[in-house]
Amino acid sequence: MTGTDSHDVLLVHGGTPLEGEIRVRGAKNLVPKAMVAALLGSGPSRLRNVPDIRDVRVVRGLLQLHGVTVRPGDEPGELVLDPTHVESANVADIDAHAGSSRIPILFCGPLLHRLGHAFIPGLGGCDIGGRPIDFHFDVLRRFGATIEKRADGQYLEAPQRLRGCKIRLPYPSVGSTEQVLLTAVLAEGVTELSNAAVEPEIEDLICVLQKMGAIISMDTDRTIRITGVDKLDGYTHRALPDRLEAASWASAALATGGNIYVRGAQQRSMMTFLNTYRKVGGAFEIDDDGIRFWHPGGSLNAIALETDVHPGFQTDWQQPLVVALTQASGLSIVHETVYESRLGFTSALNQMGAHIQLYRECLGGSDCRFGQRNFLHSAVVSGPTRLQGADLVIPDLRGGFSYLIAALAAQGTSRVHGIELINRGYENFMEKLVELGAKVELPGSALV
Repeated sequence: MTGTDSHDVLLVHGGTPLEGEIRVRGAKNLVPKAMVAALLGSGPSRLRNVPDIRDVRVVRGLLQLHGVTVRPGDEPGELVLDPTHVESANVADIDAHAGSSRIPILFCGPLLHRLGHAFIPGLGGCDIGGRPIDFHFDVLRRFGATIEKRADGQYLEAPQRLRGCKIRLPYPSVGSTEQVLLTAVLAEGVTELSNAAVEPEIEDLICVLQKMGAIISMDTDRTIRITGVDKLDGYTHRALPDRLEAASWASAALATGGNIYVRGAQQRSMMTFLNTYRKVGGAFEIDDDGIRFWHPGGSLNAIALETDVHPGFQTDWQQPLVVALTQASGLSIVHETVYESRLGFTSALNQMGAHIQLYRECLGGSDCRFGQRNFLHSAVVSGPTRLQGADLVIPDLRGGFSYLIAALAAQGTSRVHGIELINRGYENFMEKLVELGAKVELPGSALV
């Protein structure tokens, strides 16, 4: 996205600490998947704490194309999803709705169970490294689906009821784990998934499916066993809060020298982040309703950081925190082990005055799967450096929010292009910036 539309550009006048309170609602990495899970039920489902983000709107549109009734519930942020009359959707309509999201791949299992067939167009999403969908199709074949590649996408059929199987993931991928869960719950027999992802959002999806009548057990060795059932009902569920958005605001408080209370943030799912935040020199205070994050004054500390799957330091926490590390004293080492291209966003930070050098070697930690493959996946951040306003083009969701943080921390004015991409995962981020005292404006409008 290049942000040629003036409504897709944000002017950020930096140098003001962010202070105040914002709220995070349900996790972007859970809510759309829980909406897809409603397809599996024989009756309506109620999903609460739903954020108003683009990924939710994409899935809502896709569900409605397939005959699912989606309406607001009794409380703000509640959706009622009724899959009683599921039907096939027009190929062109699916393509129009799905082009900007990878979520449609997760429709496969539920649609094969409900209709016996499914269509998946080309998929979008953030350009942060290899996220191959072939493994999704391999998994579906293991369950008994047949797949035909055509010019406009992939056509899938289930000639007979899908059957459980044994699957070992080569890497504990969140998307692949979700695919198996959403397919296995109504498959005949037992499915054993080893080396599964165990993120909090995966656990919450399992809670949703269990409420619907699924039989799912999780072992401590990353093995998930699913015993297929003949029928699932609807669910009522309140989505867990978005720990990734909460950490983004925490990093914004640190980088700008601010003080932000994140209502809805929960300690349990953020423990690894909180430990790192404290090591860097950030301060936080936890109560029953949220977490307050602030810069306590003085110098921030350089650290060595390695991203990993849960319970390690999440890759989505890395980019916002790197901006704060540009203000730490000394050399910080960041080793990205989840997405091989996720450090590409640092080139724009260097244009703003940061000193960040990328390396192909695995620095500061264990060897990872990218170490011998010529990817720039380690960074050395030298600080503190004074950031200056610049023209920025958002590369991906988390990188985009990181650019916002950098622009807010910088001296002078930045033009941030492609802000619509941030709407994929950050609800009402413009309003939240204003509430925190940020000096931002859309070109042609008054300073807000």
